[in-house]
Amino acid sequence: MNASARSSVEGVPAATGANAASGVLGVAGGAACAAAGGTGAAAGSVGATGGAAGATGEAAARAESLLRYLLRLGDTSLVLGQRLGEWVGHAPALEEDLGLANLALDLVGQARLLLTYAGEVEGKGRDEDALAFFRDAPQFLNLTLAEHPNGDFAHTIVRQVLLDAWQLELYEALSKSADTRLAAIAAKAVKESRYHFRFSSGWLVRLGDGTEESHGRAQGAVNNLWRFTDELFAPDEVDEQMAAVGVAPRLAELQPLWSARIDEVFREATLQRPASVRYPWHGKRGVHTEYLGHMLTEMQHLQRTYPGAQW
Repeated sequence: MNASARSSVEGVPAATGANAASGVLGVAGGAACAAAGGTGAAAGSVGATGGAAGATGEAAARAESLLRYLLRLGDTSLVLGQRLGEWVGHAPALEEDLGLANLALDLVGQARLLLTYAGEVEGKGRDEDALAFFRDAPQFLNLTLAEHPNGDFAHTIVRQVLLDAWQLELYEALSKSADTRLAAIAAKAVKESRYHFRFSSGWLVRLGDGTEESHGRAQGAVNNLWRFTDELFAPDEVDEQMAAVGVAPRLAELQPLWSARIDEVFREATLQRPASVRYPWHGKRGVHTEYLGHMLTEMQHLQRTYPGAQW
């Protein structure tokens, strides 16, 4: 099944890459109008050429920003889904084993939609599988928190709560995006994110407000992982450009919503929120910990050993 058909089946409208990028960013029409506004024949021709070239460069830059933004979202879901999949057959109980597997499947489904769209915007013929299995770690743009190893069950739950709360606020905002394709993906993902947060936050309360052992493990995980949350709301030129054209929300607007949600869960779980710290890892810029490379080696092994294999 091709990408367009697959997206339509999954309830998200498909679009070709060129049309998707230009339709969202809306620069081609404006460039044409600007180019046609010369005051004389020669001057108008030169002005039109220069204006068109400038507009083309601007359109290309914005399309590149959209591509990177989609990869950040898709890679974060893919990597987090792969991490949760590592729990299958190893969770504390059968119910949690199935619950974590369901979360992983949802996240991989989100990644498929986002990476398919990213491949279309890129326009180089790469589909979701090519982007997932044939990029090296520095080409992945996921948040650093997502690639962190599972550790024990408390560690996994704390990581999940932090990211679930972030995705819930983000997809809620993206469902109103000026990019209708991304808005449709977000509208689907936000429903899943609500369930994810309910699952992970419920478990965090049980662990934090449980035994002395479970509380200690949960608080230890919070203390260890909190440093990675700085990246969730550290905007760069890609975030700012997408916000400027209405594709994405401003991260500064999401941070208080995320913080309030996290503080509420922590209070119920009797956990202490650590002080905020700046941390040098920026996975969404391709700067990762060593953990991502190890994870990708396992995740990509089959496709890289037998390229193009189908079953």
